[in-house]
Amino acid sequence: MKVYISVDIEGVAGITHWDEAQKNHADYGEFREQMTREAVAAIEGAEAAGATEIWVKDAHASGRNLITSMLPANIRLIRSWAGHPLCMVQELDESFDAVMMVGYHAAAGSEANALAHTLSLKPHLIRINGRTASEFYIHALAGSLLGVPTVFVTGDEALMAEVAGTNKAIGRCAVKRGIGQSTASLTPKAAVTAIRSGAETSLKGKLDDALIPLPKEFTLEITYANPVTAYRMQWYPGASHSGDRTIRFATTDYFDILRMLNFVT
Repeated sequence: MKVYISVDIEGVAGITHWDEAQKNHADYGEFREQMTREAVAAIEGAEAAGATEIWVKDAHASGRNLITSMLPANIRLIRSWAGHPLCMVQELDESFDAVMMVGYHAAAGSEANALAHTLSLKPHLIRINGRTASEFYIHALAGSLLGVPTVFVTGDEALMAEVAGTNKAIGRCAVKRGIGQSTASLTPKAAVTAIRSGAETSLKGKLDDALIPLPKEFTLEITYANPVTAYRMQWYPGASHSGDRTIRFATTDYFDILRMLNFVT
């Protein structure tokens, strides 16, 4: 069993403020370590479920956050960004059996996590076929494009509700809840225990049940926080300026959506 693990930071246990997610801030080290511990927990759960090959993508900001000395020897680690449209699941292909997402978070526009965003801080809201698109949904559909199911996701409670509403067969582990600028969270140790157990259980299940069907057509709408950004981004080939701060793009190929997001967010 070949498993891909994508790891972000805004959905790890306890993280509450942007200072804690930024490499140049003193608060960052503590949550960089928790990000790594939660990744290791998912790796250990995958191994317990029988995974024979595991790839890990450091998928936050610079892509250079996980403490490499804390990672086990038997994984492949992807750091930084190549610029490929698969983005947070770069190097994923049809040879993988499952994707897991650790430390993920609510979408841009949500009030359920003070660190909510999608791909960057430029978009105020991203919609695919009218649905608010989180980083989970965007990259789970990327997995579906390749025939690889997303089987387990960890992060805030709001994201877990989105995951359950998307496909109840996807395993979930909520490690915190956002309340305004504050959080109510599991302790770091409790989160690690829950993630390890959840990863193992999810990978022992029927993986194909977690595959999200791909729609036949896609309409992408991006509303930007900055009122002048949409004017510039409308010049992406095939895009149109559909309203205040918003651009629109339609296609029948989901890879076109991923490619556009790579350039306009």
